[in-house]
Amino acid sequence: MKLLHTMLRVGNLDKSIAFYTQLLGMELLRKKDFPEGRFTLAFLGYGSEDDNTVLELTHNWDVTSYEQGEAYGHIAIGVDDVYATCEQIKSQGGAVVREAGPMLHGSTVLAFVEDPDGYKIELLSLHHA
Repeated sequence: MKLLHTMLRVGNLDKSIAFYTQLLGMELLRKKDFPEGRFTLAFLGYGSEDDNTVLELTHNWDVTSYEQGEAYGHIAIGVDDVYATCEQIKSQGGAVVREAGPMLHGSTVLAFVEDPDGYKIELLSLHHA
C-alpha cells in the first residue's frame, strides 16, 4: 500500500496553485477539467506521483468558499530552514499564522502558514523532525 494524495477543496484554483507553487515550491503535476461535473482537479507536489505523495486541489466551479469544520488539522511540510522559509513566504505576501520557533514542550522548530482558503500548513525543520 501507498498513500497517494491528500485532497483539499478550494474556492479559487488559480490563487491556490500560485500559493502552493510560488510560495511553497511545489510543481503543478497535472490539471484536468471535468465540464460535465463542473469541477477541476489539479495535482501538485515535490516530485512525480509515482514516487511521492501529492496534494490534490479540487475546484467545484460553482463554489467560492468552504467551511473547514473542526476535524481538519493541517498538512506538514519539511523544510531546511523554518525561519528563512517563513521570511520568504511573508515577503511574497503569504500569511504566517504561527511564527517560526521551538514547539511548546519540545525542541522541534516549526511554524504555521495559511493558504488562500485558510488551510493550515505546518512547516517543520527537517533537522529536528
